[in-house]
Order: sequence, then structure tokens, then C-alpha cells
Amino acid sequence: MNRSKPSSPKARSLAAELRKVRQDADVGVRELARRIGTSHGWVTRTESGSRSISVEDVTSILAALEISSGERERLVDMAREADQPDWLRPGIPGVREELVTLIEYERTATHMIQGAPLLLPGILQTADYARAIMAGLPVGEREAKVGMRAARRDVLTKVQAPIFEAFILEHVLRDSVCDPTAHADQLRHLLKMSELPNVSIRVLSRDSGWTPLHSGHFIRFEFGDAAPIVHLETLGSGVFLSSPGAISSYTEAVGSLRQAAMTEQETTEFIASQMERLEETT
Repeated sequence: MNRSKPSSPKARSLAAELRKVRQDADVGVRELARRIGTSHGWVTRTESGSRSISVEDVTSILAALEISSGERERLVDMAREADQPDWLRPGIPGVREELVTLIEYERTATHMIQGAPLLLPGILQTADYARAIMAGLPVGEREAKVGMRAARRDVLTKVQAPIFEAFILEHVLRDSVCDPTAHADQLRHLLKMSELPNVSIRVLSRDSGWTPLHSGHFIRFEFGDAAPIVHLETLGSGVFLSSPGAISSYTEAVGSLRQAAMTEQETTEFIASQMERLEETT
């Protein structure tokens, strides 16, 4: 019997998907428990990823919700996969699953640390900045993703919001991916977000030399009742890491970045100077 490990990336992703299909079916937790013949606590633990989930569990839930065969097969396939400490969701077929997982991690994390060597962190992007980097997508798909990205920003201002640290290479703030007016607005938004008590934005200057951030984009998630997770983003795919060795490597990398980066005050002054430069040219 294939069964996901509690609190693993797979368990959390599958749990988030199961919660979503239940909510889409407009069925409450107690009603689903009644249909399956179990307790509402079992359903709650299943949907939080805090218990292992078997193929039989998924089959029972989807049958009780009367989910279509195509969706049922996709989720049962997720449950069948052997659990891996590090796992890859390939390009287009796995985009939806990966995004659901990221949103779930953002929603439940107590601390997020993001390294941004090429673009600003998605959770800090304005709508116009996001549109510029998604310019190649069809309009409908682009606007849907821009709207979703804007909604995800709310996690930083909710009650009991997570601590969020961003480490950004200097050229990301200097180089415009959108028009000067939109870029200035984006920098203004960064200054506003940096005022939040739970948000820390720090820039690594181009004089700082090589740092772990030059190795690529990452997000390190910490949780109150589960082991940390690291997400790496590549072209057309995403990797979730949960093995102790990988987590230790990124813990050390974050320590190096904290030492190499500008202070929060220096970062604020740098962003303000870039914003003023842009405003003078528009």
C-alpha cells in the first residue's frame, strides 16, 4: 500500500488538493466524514497533511465527493507515487500541483526566506511587474496568474503573518523588466512592504562578490509543527527538498547571505535612490 509520509512535500500537496476538491464540491468537513463513515478529525488531519494518506483514503474521499473520473485518476496517481525526500514536478503537467503546494506552504509557514537572483520575489511583485514578466502568456492565463499572485501577497498582512526575509541581488532592482513608471511603482511598493514588522528586504551589492544567491532562486519554508522545506525554481519545473542534508545546506547559505547583504536601512536607502532616479527620467 503506497502511503505518503506525514508533513512531506507530497503529503502537503495531496492534502491541499483534497481540501480544494471538497470545497469546490461545497461539502463540509463533517458531511464528508459522515459519507465516508469516519470522524471529522480524520478528515481535518488528512487535509492538513499531518497524517499519512493512502490510495484507499483518496479513493474513498473522491468517491464520497462524486469527483469526475479524470480528476479522480490524477489524484489517485499522486497518492500512488513512492514518497521521495526530494521530488520534481515536471513542467506543464505539474504546474497546478506545484502552485497549490506553494500556496499551501505560504499559508501555513511561520518563516519564509527567499533568495532572488534574477527577479523580485513573486510575493512582493506589483501587478504591472508581474504582467511584464508574463508577457508571453495568453492574456486570459496571464491575468489569472497576476490576480492569483496579488492574492498571495495577503499572507504577509494577515493575522499571525509569517516572518518573511528576502535577499535580492542589486541588478534586480537596477534593471527594468517593465516601463520606468511601473518600475518606480514597484520600488515604491517594496519600500511600503519593508515597513511591515514581519518583512525584511535586504540587497546584496554587486561588490559583494560571489554568494550562495548566485547559485539560483530558492525559498526556505519553516513551520511550527513540521520540518523545513526548500523550493527551487527552474525553467518549466520546480523541486521541493526536504532531506536533512539539503535543508542544512540552505540553512548555511542563508547565514552567509545575512552576513553579506546590506542592512535593512542601507537597503531602504538604496531602493529609494533607485526610485528617485527613475522618477527624474519620467
